[in-house]
Amino acid sequence: MAEHSATAEALATRDQAQERPAAQGGRLTLGWTIGLIVPAVLLLAWQLAAGQQWIEADLLPAPVTIAQTFWAMAQDGSLANDILVTVYRLALGFVFGTVAGTVAGMATGAMPFARRLLDPTLQALRSVPSLAWVPLFILWFGIADTSKVILIAVGVFFPVYLNLMAAIAGVDRKLIEVGRVHDYGRLRLMLRIQLPAAMPLYLTGIRGGLGLGWMFIASAEMMGANNGLGFILTNGEEVGRPDQIIVAILAFAVLGKTTDWIVARLAARLTGWQDKLSAESGA
Repeated sequence: MAEHSATAEALATRDQAQERPAAQGGRLTLGWTIGLIVPAVLLLAWQLAAGQQWIEADLLPAPVTIAQTFWAMAQDGSLANDILVTVYRLALGFVFGTVAGTVAGMATGAMPFARRLLDPTLQALRSVPSLAWVPLFILWFGIADTSKVILIAVGVFFPVYLNLMAAIAGVDRKLIEVGRVHDYGRLRLMLRIQLPAAMPLYLTGIRGGLGLGWMFIASAEMMGANNGLGFILTNGEEVGRPDQIIVAILAFAVLGKTTDWIVARLAARLTGWQDKLSAESGA
């Protein structure tokens, strides 16, 4: 009898395990469907306004015109080339900014003296608007990619630094004491206890840094570039092509959302041990 009960329980557990991925996939599909409601409504309103000529076509072209411009730019290869250039710059700046923010966040989070020494200056620099750095970086590094990559790295740095510093400084003291009981040195304590405990907030900082990186690269490419999505924006303004400008804006939006989704999925995998409400809601 006990053997039969154990077998039934094992079968029930197996069925639940098989149903769970399907349920999660259903929630994910539902989430994407709901997320498309607002863009669909905006697109319909936009088409209606253009069709009724409530807005001048030379200010806001109809979606059909935007689609035609997109197709033309895609056909001649110019859009793909500019997207690749922008993504390349963003990737370099993102890596450099994340590495620098991680090192600074670890140092200031773990060592109070380093926090008192560095944090006031870094907080002051964080308040400087992105556009304020552009002329200085162009003066120092020219209009080549170096100035743009550094500007992106600056934008990525601060969210990563702030979140990691706060997360490490806020690690439960009891966890630290457990590590010291096991004779963990400072480096091992950081790698085995503090960084894992800080991981959720750290990944939030990386995600925020990526978003700022997209904002900063737009500023950089608009101020001094002869290629990239930011260049499409300024060129569209100069030649009076709002359709071209909107194509670049939509490209920024799609690329930004795609990269954010990738980082969010990676973060969900790395913090799968957390019992989060979002895991139940499919957010």
